[in-house]
Amino acid sequence: MSEGALHQKMILIKRKTRLEELVVRYNTIQQAQFYIERLGADFSHYIEEDDRYSKAVAYAAAELNAYGRVQILDREHVPNFIFGKQDMVVVIGQDGLVANTLKYLREQPLIGVNPDPLRWDGVLLPFTVKDLKLIVPDVIRRRRPIKEVTLAKAELNDGQCLYGVNDLFVGRKTHVSARYQLELSDRMEQQSSSGIIVSTGLGSTGWFKSVLAGAKGIMRSTTNQNLPLSPEAITGSEDGFHWNSPFLYFTVREPFPSQTTDAELVFGKIEERRPLRITSQMPENGVIFSDGVESDFLEFNSGVEATIGLAENKGHLVV
Repeated sequence: MSEGALHQKMILIKRKTRLEELVVRYNTIQQAQFYIERLGADFSHYIEEDDRYSKAVAYAAAELNAYGRVQILDREHVPNFIFGKQDMVVVIGQDGLVANTLKYLREQPLIGVNPDPLRWDGVLLPFTVKDLKLIVPDVIRRRRPIKEVTLAKAELNDGQCLYGVNDLFVGRKTHVSARYQLELSDRMEQQSSSGIIVSTGLGSTGWFKSVLAGAKGIMRSTTNQNLPLSPEAITGSEDGFHWNSPFLYFTVREPFPSQTTDAELVFGKIEERRPLRITSQMPENGVIFSDGVESDFLEFNSGVEATIGLAENKGHLVV
């Protein structure tokens, strides 16, 4: 181990397993088992998953310890954790944990580790715990390829901001009608809808793709035309647009035209010099959250203005 590696700090991000979450809810494993088996499910799956995950975390920590100082951090503490500029971050979990960690980093390299490849697929989890002894030295020496990921950023006029790796949602907590003013370039509209989705390249195969699929299905059913409304028609690929694309897309869900609201500005591209501006007209329960984590949000009530654009930094995934 080199002298530089001795001073390397590595943050190992983990999450609660389903078994641990059940124990938090029902106090003991026995009570959790009673609840699950009463529903007719096999509790042994929870035990096996927890055992494999715990062993994978322990193995990863031991491997990382050979290269520097290791700090294990639970997912719930990530939003309030201050990452050092030179920290290396290792996430062991599912894709969602990688995404929800990446948005709190400022270009520190992130290694996504799949703790149980037989159980979980993982687009953002290219490595297993046994790969760490090969990957970490290369990352320390900056010899490992890095894949850049464009992030979305919502900044309020009071200075608060929130980042999104896959997407941002702007609307109301309960997903009922949201009222707001939407502005893009020289176009402005008063709208009522069930919310706005802003998608990144990384998220373009998720919510973005499903919104387009739904719109295409509606148009086909009502017009008897097979319209080319798909990720491929819009971005050139059925796999969405590239992770590092210098733009975002926004879509308005279920816009409702009325005497006071319009539904023309419902889809478009957001670029560095072409941000999307939204002014809330919701007296309460207006929110902006990212990547499906509703508990981590910005309040977005009447009079608050949000500027939606590209984040100043990009995520760095080790590949």
